[in-house]
Amino acid sequence: MQKFFSNRKLIIVMIAIIISMGLMAYSVTVRNNQKTPPLVQQFGNDVVGVLDHVVAVPTNGIKDGFTSVGTLINTYQENAQLKTQVDDLAQTKIQNQTLQHENKELKKQLKLNKTLTDYSQISAAVLTRSPASWQNYVIINRGQINGIKKDMPVMAGSGLIGRVVEVNKTNSKVQLISTDSQTSNRFAAEITTKNGGTVNGVISGYNGRTRQITMTQLNSNAKVAKGDTVETSGLGGLTPRGLFIGKVNSIKHDDYGLALSVGIEPATNLNNFTVVTVINRQIKGD
Repeated sequence: MQKFFSNRKLIIVMIAIIISMGLMAYSVTVRNNQKTPPLVQQFGNDVVGVLDHVVAVPTNGIKDGFTSVGTLINTYQENAQLKTQVDDLAQTKIQNQTLQHENKELKKQLKLNKTLTDYSQISAAVLTRSPASWQNYVIINRGQINGIKKDMPVMAGSGLIGRVVEVNKTNSKVQLISTDSQTSNRFAAEITTKNGGTVNGVISGYNGRTRQITMTQLNSNAKVAKGDTVETSGLGGLTPRGLFIGKVNSIKHDDYGLALSVGIEPATNLNNFTVVTVINRQIKGD
């Protein structure tokens, strides 16, 4: 019995579809026939319009659904592309900033190298700088195979920053002029006063608060003034004379008005350098 009712429903649906198709065909025929009475032609138009609407509604719904899905996919792809472009722009900006900084450093080095024509120079980059020994050491990417030797002075920008204390095959350790090690080999320096006199002394430390190099053991009664030039004196034989260190920024006097110690503003920012020049202390031609 149940199978009978199921078959009956199927037959009714098929009959309805056949009748609908017949009505549609008849309506189209009636509508297109010029001799059909107006009332019958109007009835045909109404039937076709209703059937068109019945068919168009689900069709348009499916079409709109596909269109919405396509729009959603396109929007997602555009957002992904825009996000990639934004990431690329951010990375490009960072790269440009880095390149500008490197170009600035290299320009300083080129200017420096032109002032040191009496000496051999080896350009190098800073490999590592430990926060635990920030003011004491840096590691550079040049070593024995590049001609680096122990005790060679090292400069960055236009000023002296330290001396090579350890040489390996491919890298070297540079002890900075700002080191607080009491066992370090200090630089001999001289101050050129405004009247042409010189005052010799030793670089003995670094004040992290004021960011000034300290020069002590001054051996002259010459009057030192703020702005006087400080450079290596060449005494001791390890460092050539005339390497720029900085300018006098502060002076501590004794009871007689003579300089006890001098604070020097370094020519190079000792906290921020990435490119250095190692100076061969042997003069060319020797």
